[in-house]
Amino acid sequence: MGNGNKAEMLIAVCAVITSAIAVFIAWDQGRVMRAQQHGAVFPVVQIEGFVSETPSTSAMGIRLTNSGVGPALIERVEMLKDGETVEDLTPYADTFPPGYQQSWSSLIGRAVAPGDTIVPLRVDWPRGKVTLEQRNAAAAAWSELDVEICYCSVFDRCWTARGLGMGVSMSRAEPVKRCQRSEEDIFEDLADDVRAPQTEPTPEVE
Repeated sequence: MGNGNKAEMLIAVCAVITSAIAVFIAWDQGRVMRAQQHGAVFPVVQIEGFVSETPSTSAMGIRLTNSGVGPALIERVEMLKDGETVEDLTPYADTFPPGYQQSWSSLIGRAVAPGDTIVPLRVDWPRGKVTLEQRNAAAAAWSELDVEICYCSVFDRCWTARGLGMGVSMSRAEPVKRCQRSEEDIFEDLADDVRAPQTEPTPEVE
């Protein structure tokens, strides 16, 4: 092989190496840019229970806050007890002392903006209509439940977050491949049950 051929071979090898380095740099820059894009819209959903007192009301409820920097798209909400799904919250609503007013907000399909707080369930009593012991007993019954939320970013990256229904402990969100949307909103179903008129049984005609 002559010196000319050797030089051409060396140039060709250098060109291949240079092209490979350029491809790697482009891939790495693309990866960094994608990471920056995802980081710029990263939602962090936190769920917690609360009790509160004002001069006029006593209240308890559940709130959801997006502490991240991007919108959280809520796809699934479940209430769990000992890891098992609770299908009906009516027995827990029955623990509320009488005379309360209930407000609720649906979550399924909702986009929670960064910094926003949603209260899917709130129960209020006029002061003097319920004792702290009665309210705290109802809150203790709800503290047996966990709220599990599955949510996604605008880039379809998804996580599940779990919080204690009426407590203060929260777990870190865990990434999942996807969220399967809930067919029903359990808080909306509870509101429908509470609004449903209670009818007296029709007496039998002899």
